[in-house]
Amino acid sequence: MAITAAMVKELRDTTGAGMMDAKKALTETAGDMQAAQDWLRTKGLAKAAKKSGRVAAEGLVGIAVDGGRGVAVEINSETDFVAKNAEFQGMVAQITTAALGVNDVEALKEADLGGKPVSTVLTDAIAKIGENMTLRRMAVIEGDVVAAYVHNAAAEGMGKIGVLVALKGADAGIGKQIAMHIAATNPASLSEADLDPALVEREKSVLTEQARESGKPEAVIEKMIEGRMKKFFEEVTLLGQKFVMDPDKTVADVAKEAGVEVLGFVRMGVGEGIEKAEEDFAAEVAKMQS
Repeated sequence: MAITAAMVKELRDTTGAGMMDAKKALTETAGDMQAAQDWLRTKGLAKAAKKSGRVAAEGLVGIAVDGGRGVAVEINSETDFVAKNAEFQGMVAQITTAALGVNDVEALKEADLGGKPVSTVLTDAIAKIGENMTLRRMAVIEGDVVAAYVHNAAAEGMGKIGVLVALKGADAGIGKQIAMHIAATNPASLSEADLDPALVEREKSVLTEQARESGKPEAVIEKMIEGRMKKFFEEVTLLGQKFVMDPDKTVADVAKEAGVEVLGFVRMGVGEGIEKAEEDFAAEVAKMQS
């Protein structure tokens, strides 16, 4: 397929690679953006990952805990200005509390809030505030105890990042510390066993190609891959990560010392996975005239 300048720009923005390297990567992979990123990594040409595009969604993540049950809810607005509005924040708090009684976002939309379904409350808020809003998602977690942490809190129980940690055992404060760790490191899963197999296979494929580029004997290459995969698991799994408050220990270590078992976690950030389509000013003006 034809490699366009827009494709080259997207790959450069994502990887930080040079223009010619980005173009060659796309040519080598027939325009497959994901494969091109892997190709650049294999060749050692991709720099530290950079966000591609800007997040379209603003809003807040609300969290609530009731005994051994915790919920996180994301409600989006078009602008951060609305997210700072006391009326919007009050609505987020009410909807998050209502989420404690349901198991998924569809049920939450139908949940009663002051005599109206949550979906109607949201529609009324859109009409009053004059900005589009969406109840995007919710997550539920359960354990003997659930610890919570909000990063960049806008008000009590809500902010840009909400974290819940479910524990087995009595929590003497380690739960919140682990939640803060999760907010900072954003682990991909609880343990190696919970990792997405496709993610593991992709990483192994890239690391294998990198090792083979060294030209070393196959036996050495196998050891290199094994060592690098071990490091990968330590970096992306919560229990394998070095605890940010005591890097000499893993999260698994500190949990064990505290007499608890981490059963699971939820980390929800406002606008994750939503990209805003960028359009130049001239095109925007032209559209208004059509």
